Amino acid sequence: QVQLVESGGGLVQPGGSLRLSCAASRSFFSIGTMGWYRQAPGKDRELVADIRSDGITNYADSVKGRFTISRDNAKNTVYLQMNDLKPEDAAVYYCSADEYRGLQKYRVWGQGTQVTVSA
Repeated sequence: QVQLVESGGGLVQPGGSLRLSCAASRSFFSIGTMGWYRQAPGKDRELVADIRSDGITNYADSVKGRFTISRDNAKNTVYLQMNDLKPEDAAVYYCSADEYRGLQKYRVWGQGTQVTVSA
């Protein structure tokens, strides 16, 4: 099973930027769509953005124009560039990957990284 390790979270002021990284423990060969989700206290986990193996991206309406997801297959890493951060973006951000093992697809999660947006 692939392991995912997120990094890059922290405290930022409103209007600031952060870049999250998610490194996979092995090649993306067996991995399809990768994504970033977030969960704020008392709320359900929600999709922020995802990117297919062919590079097609998808964003939540709330982050369109501010966040950019990308993947570097050579480094087995997916990124989330977050600009113009707002207090409502504060949450624990989780990386996800759809891993194929034979004919089965499994959703794998990272441990999460905290993003705090506050003055």
